Amino acid sequence: MAELYDNNVVVEEDTQAGKFLTFSLDGETYGIEIRYVIEIIGIQAITVIPEVPQYIKGIINLRGKVIPVIDVRLKFGKEEIEYNERTCIIVIDINDIQVGLIVDFVDEVLNIGDDDIADAPKSKTGFTNKYIKGIGKVNDKVQLLLDCEKLLKDEEVETLESMVAN
Repeated sequence: MAELYDNNVVVEEDTQAGKFLTFSLDGETYGIEIRYVIEIIGIQAITVIPEVPQYIKGIINLRGKVIPVIDVRLKFGKEEIEYNERTCIIVIDINDIQVGLIVDFVDEVLNIGDDDIADAPKSKTGFTNKYIKGIGKVNDKVQLLLDCEKLLKDEEVETLESMVAN
């Protein structure tokens, strides 16, 4: 947050508003609000946890903190691929739970104003993709903007919390 002065009154400005970290999955570009992002790390050894959904790959030890990791490709029903040197883990904070999101590669941080964000498309049945918050339009490209709050269902949050409970 930055402080601005307006008629001698301190006004807080959200310096992260409109900023999105973009990443690629299976040739498609997605974005998440930068305010959720804690850090980006390379792929590392993942300890597998039995009896969890396939897309929950396990846990990592990040400087002494246990972080559950999710393969976003699998979460979105895409084909599993072998990880490579470009594969990254985006560590995010969702409702005070840190989670690692495995993505093909991180692209860039973009400024996308509210005027350049369209509502998520609805199908003829009225169904919208529950993970998509909107469509960001930047130059000639579109970015599928994810709703981090909806990436995990309540029971998935409980599973992840139990994985990191001491």
